[in-house]
Amino acid sequence: MPFSFPYEIISEGEAIVAVPKLSAFRKAPWEYAPSKAPVFYNPAMRLNRDIAIVAVQAFQRITGREISAAEPLAGCGVRGIRFALEVEGIRHVYMNDLNPRAYEMARYNVKMNRLSDVVTLSREDANLFMSRYAAPRKRFDCIDIDPFGSPTPFLDSAIRSLRDGGLLALTATDMAPLCGVHPKAALRKYGGLPIRAEYCHEIAVRLLIGSLVMTAAKHNIGVKVFFSYKSGHYARVYAMLLHGARRANESIEKMGYILHCFNCLHRETSQGFTCTERKCRFCGAAVAISGPLWLGRLADDDFCERMKREASRIEKLDRRVREIISTVHRESDGPATYFVIDKICDKIGLPSPPIRRVMENLTEKNFKVWSTHFDPNGIRTDAPAKIVIESVKLSAQPPF
Repeated sequence: MPFSFPYEIISEGEAIVAVPKLSAFRKAPWEYAPSKAPVFYNPAMRLNRDIAIVAVQAFQRITGREISAAEPLAGCGVRGIRFALEVEGIRHVYMNDLNPRAYEMARYNVKMNRLSDVVTLSREDANLFMSRYAAPRKRFDCIDIDPFGSPTPFLDSAIRSLRDGGLLALTATDMAPLCGVHPKAALRKYGGLPIRAEYCHEIAVRLLIGSLVMTAAKHNIGVKVFFSYKSGHYARVYAMLLHGARRANESIEKMGYILHCFNCLHRETSQGFTCTERKCRFCGAAVAISGPLWLGRLADDDFCERMKREASRIEKLDRRVREIISTVHRESDGPATYFVIDKICDKIGLPSPPIRRVMENLTEKNFKVWSTHFDPNGIRTDAPAKIVIESVKLSAQPPF
């Protein structure tokens, strides 16, 4: 028996790997088994890893050359092994984990998949690991940081060890602070304040990007957001880092604030780092302010098109991958924030109408409207809150 704890062999994508048998570590139904196991592995993050395969492959197509990838927090190694097996044009994958049991399990999985010549394993602190590759000719083409919690403790090291034009992928699983449950924690970690509005998941993504932008700017590096989304308990961002003070300044110019009125549901954005507005310009009520955060696009058109092409040719993908890519791409043309029909109906005391009917009503009034991946009952539109509420009221009326 290669391990001193219960494990099982599973397949994911093209990989066959040993992982902790999570059922053996769950003492009560409500316990989060991945955090109880001696090696971290979360089967629910399969979707995250599937999209990572598509994104890294799309990035490799853009570069047109062989690339190196790093996973500083590898766990059992399933993500890095899938990179090595499934991404065409991968030259080498560097995997690291400080946990000795994780290191041994990852090493076992690398050998089982016959990747010893393609994968380099190390066992040290993630920041130390990345810092060893910070010299100009040693930097990685792609770094994927997928921690249990916030990725911000690893940002400086990742930025320094990524080459100019490299791809940085970040996961944040601490959604409670990012969604406004613990605003002071969000301010400490991400440098911006959230608000508990119905679009708090979008604020979470924008705070994560904003933290990356400001950290990269300290190194005279700009950020081009390729793709970002929220799924389940995490927010995820893929961004290209571009060296130069001008690039950093251009990224900073896309920072600002979101102002939200809980009385009339009006919301607007304020570019820059000063925000003097304190009252809603429509109803006069006090507004809640979120930020500073990223106000730019959440996805890049060309990168999304490349992701769609790559996803169409990869067979062993979660069925939701293509749907998320398409929805994120469509809604990236819309303004910041979205409306949730259920929340509006709760406020005005009406039954919730079909979302399709509300969208058709807004379209008939010559407003643009998009569905959003953030919420199945949410819409993104250029219509003001007053018009959206009127459309919901009209759509909630029974047809004659």
